[in-house]
Amino acid sequence: MILDTGERSGSVEETAVEEDIKSFPMLSARSPDSFKVMQLKFGDYSKEFAECSSVLVDLKTLKLKFINQKG
Repeated sequence: MILDTGERSGSVEETAVEEDIKSFPMLSARSPDSFKVMQLKFGDYSKEFAECSSVLVDLKTLKLKFINQKG
C-alpha cells in the first residue's frame, strides 16, 4: 500500500513522522514495524508524479518506479 499525502504548499508546518501516522487511520491501526515511511523533499519527482498513472516502490531498494499507461 502506498499512502500519498500529496505535496504541501503555502504556509505548512513541519510535522514529525509519529504525528503523521496518528493522522491516518490506516497507519495508526497498524504496528509501526509493519510498514516503512518514505519522505520526499518538496518538489521531488513532481514531473514524474504529474505524468504517471501509478507508482510502485521496489521493496528491496526502496526506490520509486513510475508507471505510464497510455490509453
